[in-house]
Amino acid sequence: MNKALLAGGVAAVATMTGCSSNSSGTAASASYGAPGGGMPSGMPSGGPGGGAGGMGPGASEVKYADFVGVTTDGKVVDDLYSIHSTDVSTDKVVQAAQAFLDGLTSKERKASVFDVDDDEWLKWSNVDGYERQGARMGDLTEKQRNLGYALLGAALSADGLTRSRNIMKLNGYLGEYSGGGKETLTEGAYFFTFMGTPSTTEPWGFQYEGHHLAINYFVLGDQVVMTPTFMGSEPTSATYNGEKITLFRTETRAGLKLLRSLTAAQRKKVVSSETKAGDNFKAGAGQDNAQIAYQGLAAKDWTEAQRNNLLDLVRVYVGNLDDGHAEVKMTEVEKHLDDTYFSWIGEMEDSSAFYYRVHGPVVLIEYDAQSPIAYETQNRNPSQHHIHTIIRTPNGGDYGVDLLKLHLENDH
Repeated sequence: MNKALLAGGVAAVATMTGCSSNSSGTAASASYGAPGGGMPSGMPSGGPGGGAGGMGPGASEVKYADFVGVTTDGKVVDDLYSIHSTDVSTDKVVQAAQAFLDGLTSKERKASVFDVDDDEWLKWSNVDGYERQGARMGDLTEKQRNLGYALLGAALSADGLTRSRNIMKLNGYLGEYSGGGKETLTEGAYFFTFMGTPSTTEPWGFQYEGHHLAINYFVLGDQVVMTPTFMGSEPTSATYNGEKITLFRTETRAGLKLLRSLTAAQRKKVVSSETKAGDNFKAGAGQDNAQIAYQGLAAKDWTEAQRNNLLDLVRVYVGNLDDGHAEVKMTEVEKHLDDTYFSWIGEMEDSSAFYYRVHGPVVLIEYDAQSPIAYETQNRNPSQHHIHTIIRTPNGGDYGVDLLKLHLENDH
């Protein structure tokens, strides 16, 4: 494992104390603490382990060759994905990726480029104290960083780019607030790696990741897969360098709107519990081969308005992708909407801490309002101050693995 948990990082503490997605214990926070550098008295249940989105106990790196993807029972549903033309050009993202690579020094480039099927794809983490590969934004020149942001701008929608940048900014805010983690809790502690060579015909991709942000972007011709994409933040609202930043309002409101549109009978099947744990996350880093059963209620017999609310919710997450490819993905999701489930844990007030999951054959979305780790830790109850989200492509679609297999089988 070439991405070690760094001593002094939150992940290292999770490892030492045995925190995991199923843990009910507590641990002391290390990488960042209370204002002025003091340490919080403890870490909430389900700290930055596998379930919470970071690599730790309860999570393990899967080798690329052993990748199956998220399934309901360990068996991949066949014939969900195919190589086809989307009629949405990838020229801009290819050009932007090549420009960024051309702007790196030979040493930086050598450290940032891997084979298209390298294990590096699966070696991402949400936690701050994690040794990452590639080009670190904070170590690059302003010109190089601008080329990196231009690549993100070509790959993402305007909303997706804004969300990503705001996550980075609030990471910097957290570093200032906690008085620690100056190497990892900054805007600059985010890394680019590339798998393969940017091309309009051959498979390639890039990964952009750091604390609370991981974007995996695979390209084959004019097809794009941007999963898994993890976005989170603690806090979710603050003023940083004079700018008021608020994250996850759209994700929160869209989830509530869908739940509230269901009948009382439907909600009984959707809501498994009104009591929210500190961490209910299932599909974070290190969970690439997770088996997650469908829960809640499928959309098959929903009203048109309810189904539209479900599509609107999915679109919030898919909409981080550039607009053209987001519509391609939404068409794919809509094709399987009858078999797409919605589940919920927690209450349903505007300010409630809750968890929801959208889970179908071709999409898995999680939203989890978690317990605090480093912000306003006087109250250990989960809240909207600390939110984790993820979108995945189940049944072998993450990282474009299924498309790459089809490409190698049919074209080579």
